Amino acid sequence: MSQPFYSNGKVLITGEYAVLDGAKALALPTKYGQNLIVESGTRQSVVWKSYDHNHKIWFEDTFTFAAIAALQLSGNKDRDTLLTILHEAFAMNPTMKNEPGFEVATHLNFPRNWGLGTSSTLINNIAQWFGIDAYELLWKSFGGSGYDIASAQHNKPIVYQLQRAKPVICEVPFNPRFKNHLYFVYLNQKQSSKEAIAAYKQLPNKASLLSEINLITQAVLTVDDAHDFAALLESHEAIMAQILRLDPVKTRLFPDFKGSVKSLGAWGGDFVLVVAPHDPTAYFRNKGFDTVLRYQDMIL
Repeated sequence: MSQPFYSNGKVLITGEYAVLDGAKALALPTKYGQNLIVESGTRQSVVWKSYDHNHKIWFEDTFTFAAIAALQLSGNKDRDTLLTILHEAFAMNPTMKNEPGFEVATHLNFPRNWGLGTSSTLINNIAQWFGIDAYELLWKSFGGSGYDIASAQHNKPIVYQLQRAKPVICEVPFNPRFKNHLYFVYLNQKQSSKEAIAAYKQLPNKASLLSEINLITQAVLTVDDAHDFAALLESHEAIMAQILRLDPVKTRLFPDFKGSVKSLGAWGGDFVLVVAPHDPTAYFRNKGFDTVLRYQDMIL
C-alpha cells in the first residue's frame, strides 16, 4: 500500500534574511511543489528515486538503516543531504527502524534550479511520512528560519515570524487587485540559501532592521495600488542593500527597466518579483531571462 504526501513550494515577498532574526515575513505558497510516495520495502533499507519535472530520475540510491543510523557520509552533496535528513528523521521517530524497509519516490513539478523549495518540500514530506515535527527536522538537518516549511503546510498567504525561536504563523488575505501587474522572473541561477544565511549571520548593525521590515510587511498587506506597492518593495530593497552591502538587483541587472524589481529569498539568484504597468516578458527575454511567470500562474 502506497502512502502519498505533498508539500507546496514558496516565494518570500518580504523579510528575506531578516526573518532569521524575528522579522515578520510575507510568504506565499506556490502552485508548484513536490510529492513523495512511500511503499513497503525489504532488507532494512530505503530505496530512493527522485524524479524531476520532466519525469526523469535525477537522483537514486539505496540506504541501509544501519548506514542511516551511523550517518555514513560519502562526500556526494545530494546523497549526504538526504542521508542527514533521514538520519535525523529516524532519530526523532525510532520506531520506524522496526519496519522491513521502504521504497520511496519523489516527484517535482518545477525545475530543480528554480529555488521554490526543493529542500523544504522534501523535509516537510519526510516529516509527514515519519509523523514528526517538520520545523525540528529542518533545524536539525538543514537550517533556516522555517518560513518555507510553513508555506509547504499552508494553502494561503502567511505572515511568518520567529518568536523566542518558535514559529508563529498567521494566514492573511493577501490577494492584490493589481496582481495582473505582478510577474516573477527567474535569474537563470540557483542561489544557495544555506551559504547566504551563513553570510548574513556574520553581518553587524542589524538593530533597526526588524522594525523597518515589519512596518513594510504590514503595509504590503493593506496597499491597494500597484504604484504604492512598488514603492514599498523599493524601500525594502534599499534597506536590505545597505545591510547586505550589495547592489539591488535592478541596479545591477535592469537599470533601464520602467518598473520595480525586488529580490526574493537569497539575493543573487532564483526569482525576482516585478511590478510593471505592461507585460514585461519581451524586455526580460531580450536581456536573456526567458522564464517570466504571471502572478496568477505562480501563486496558489
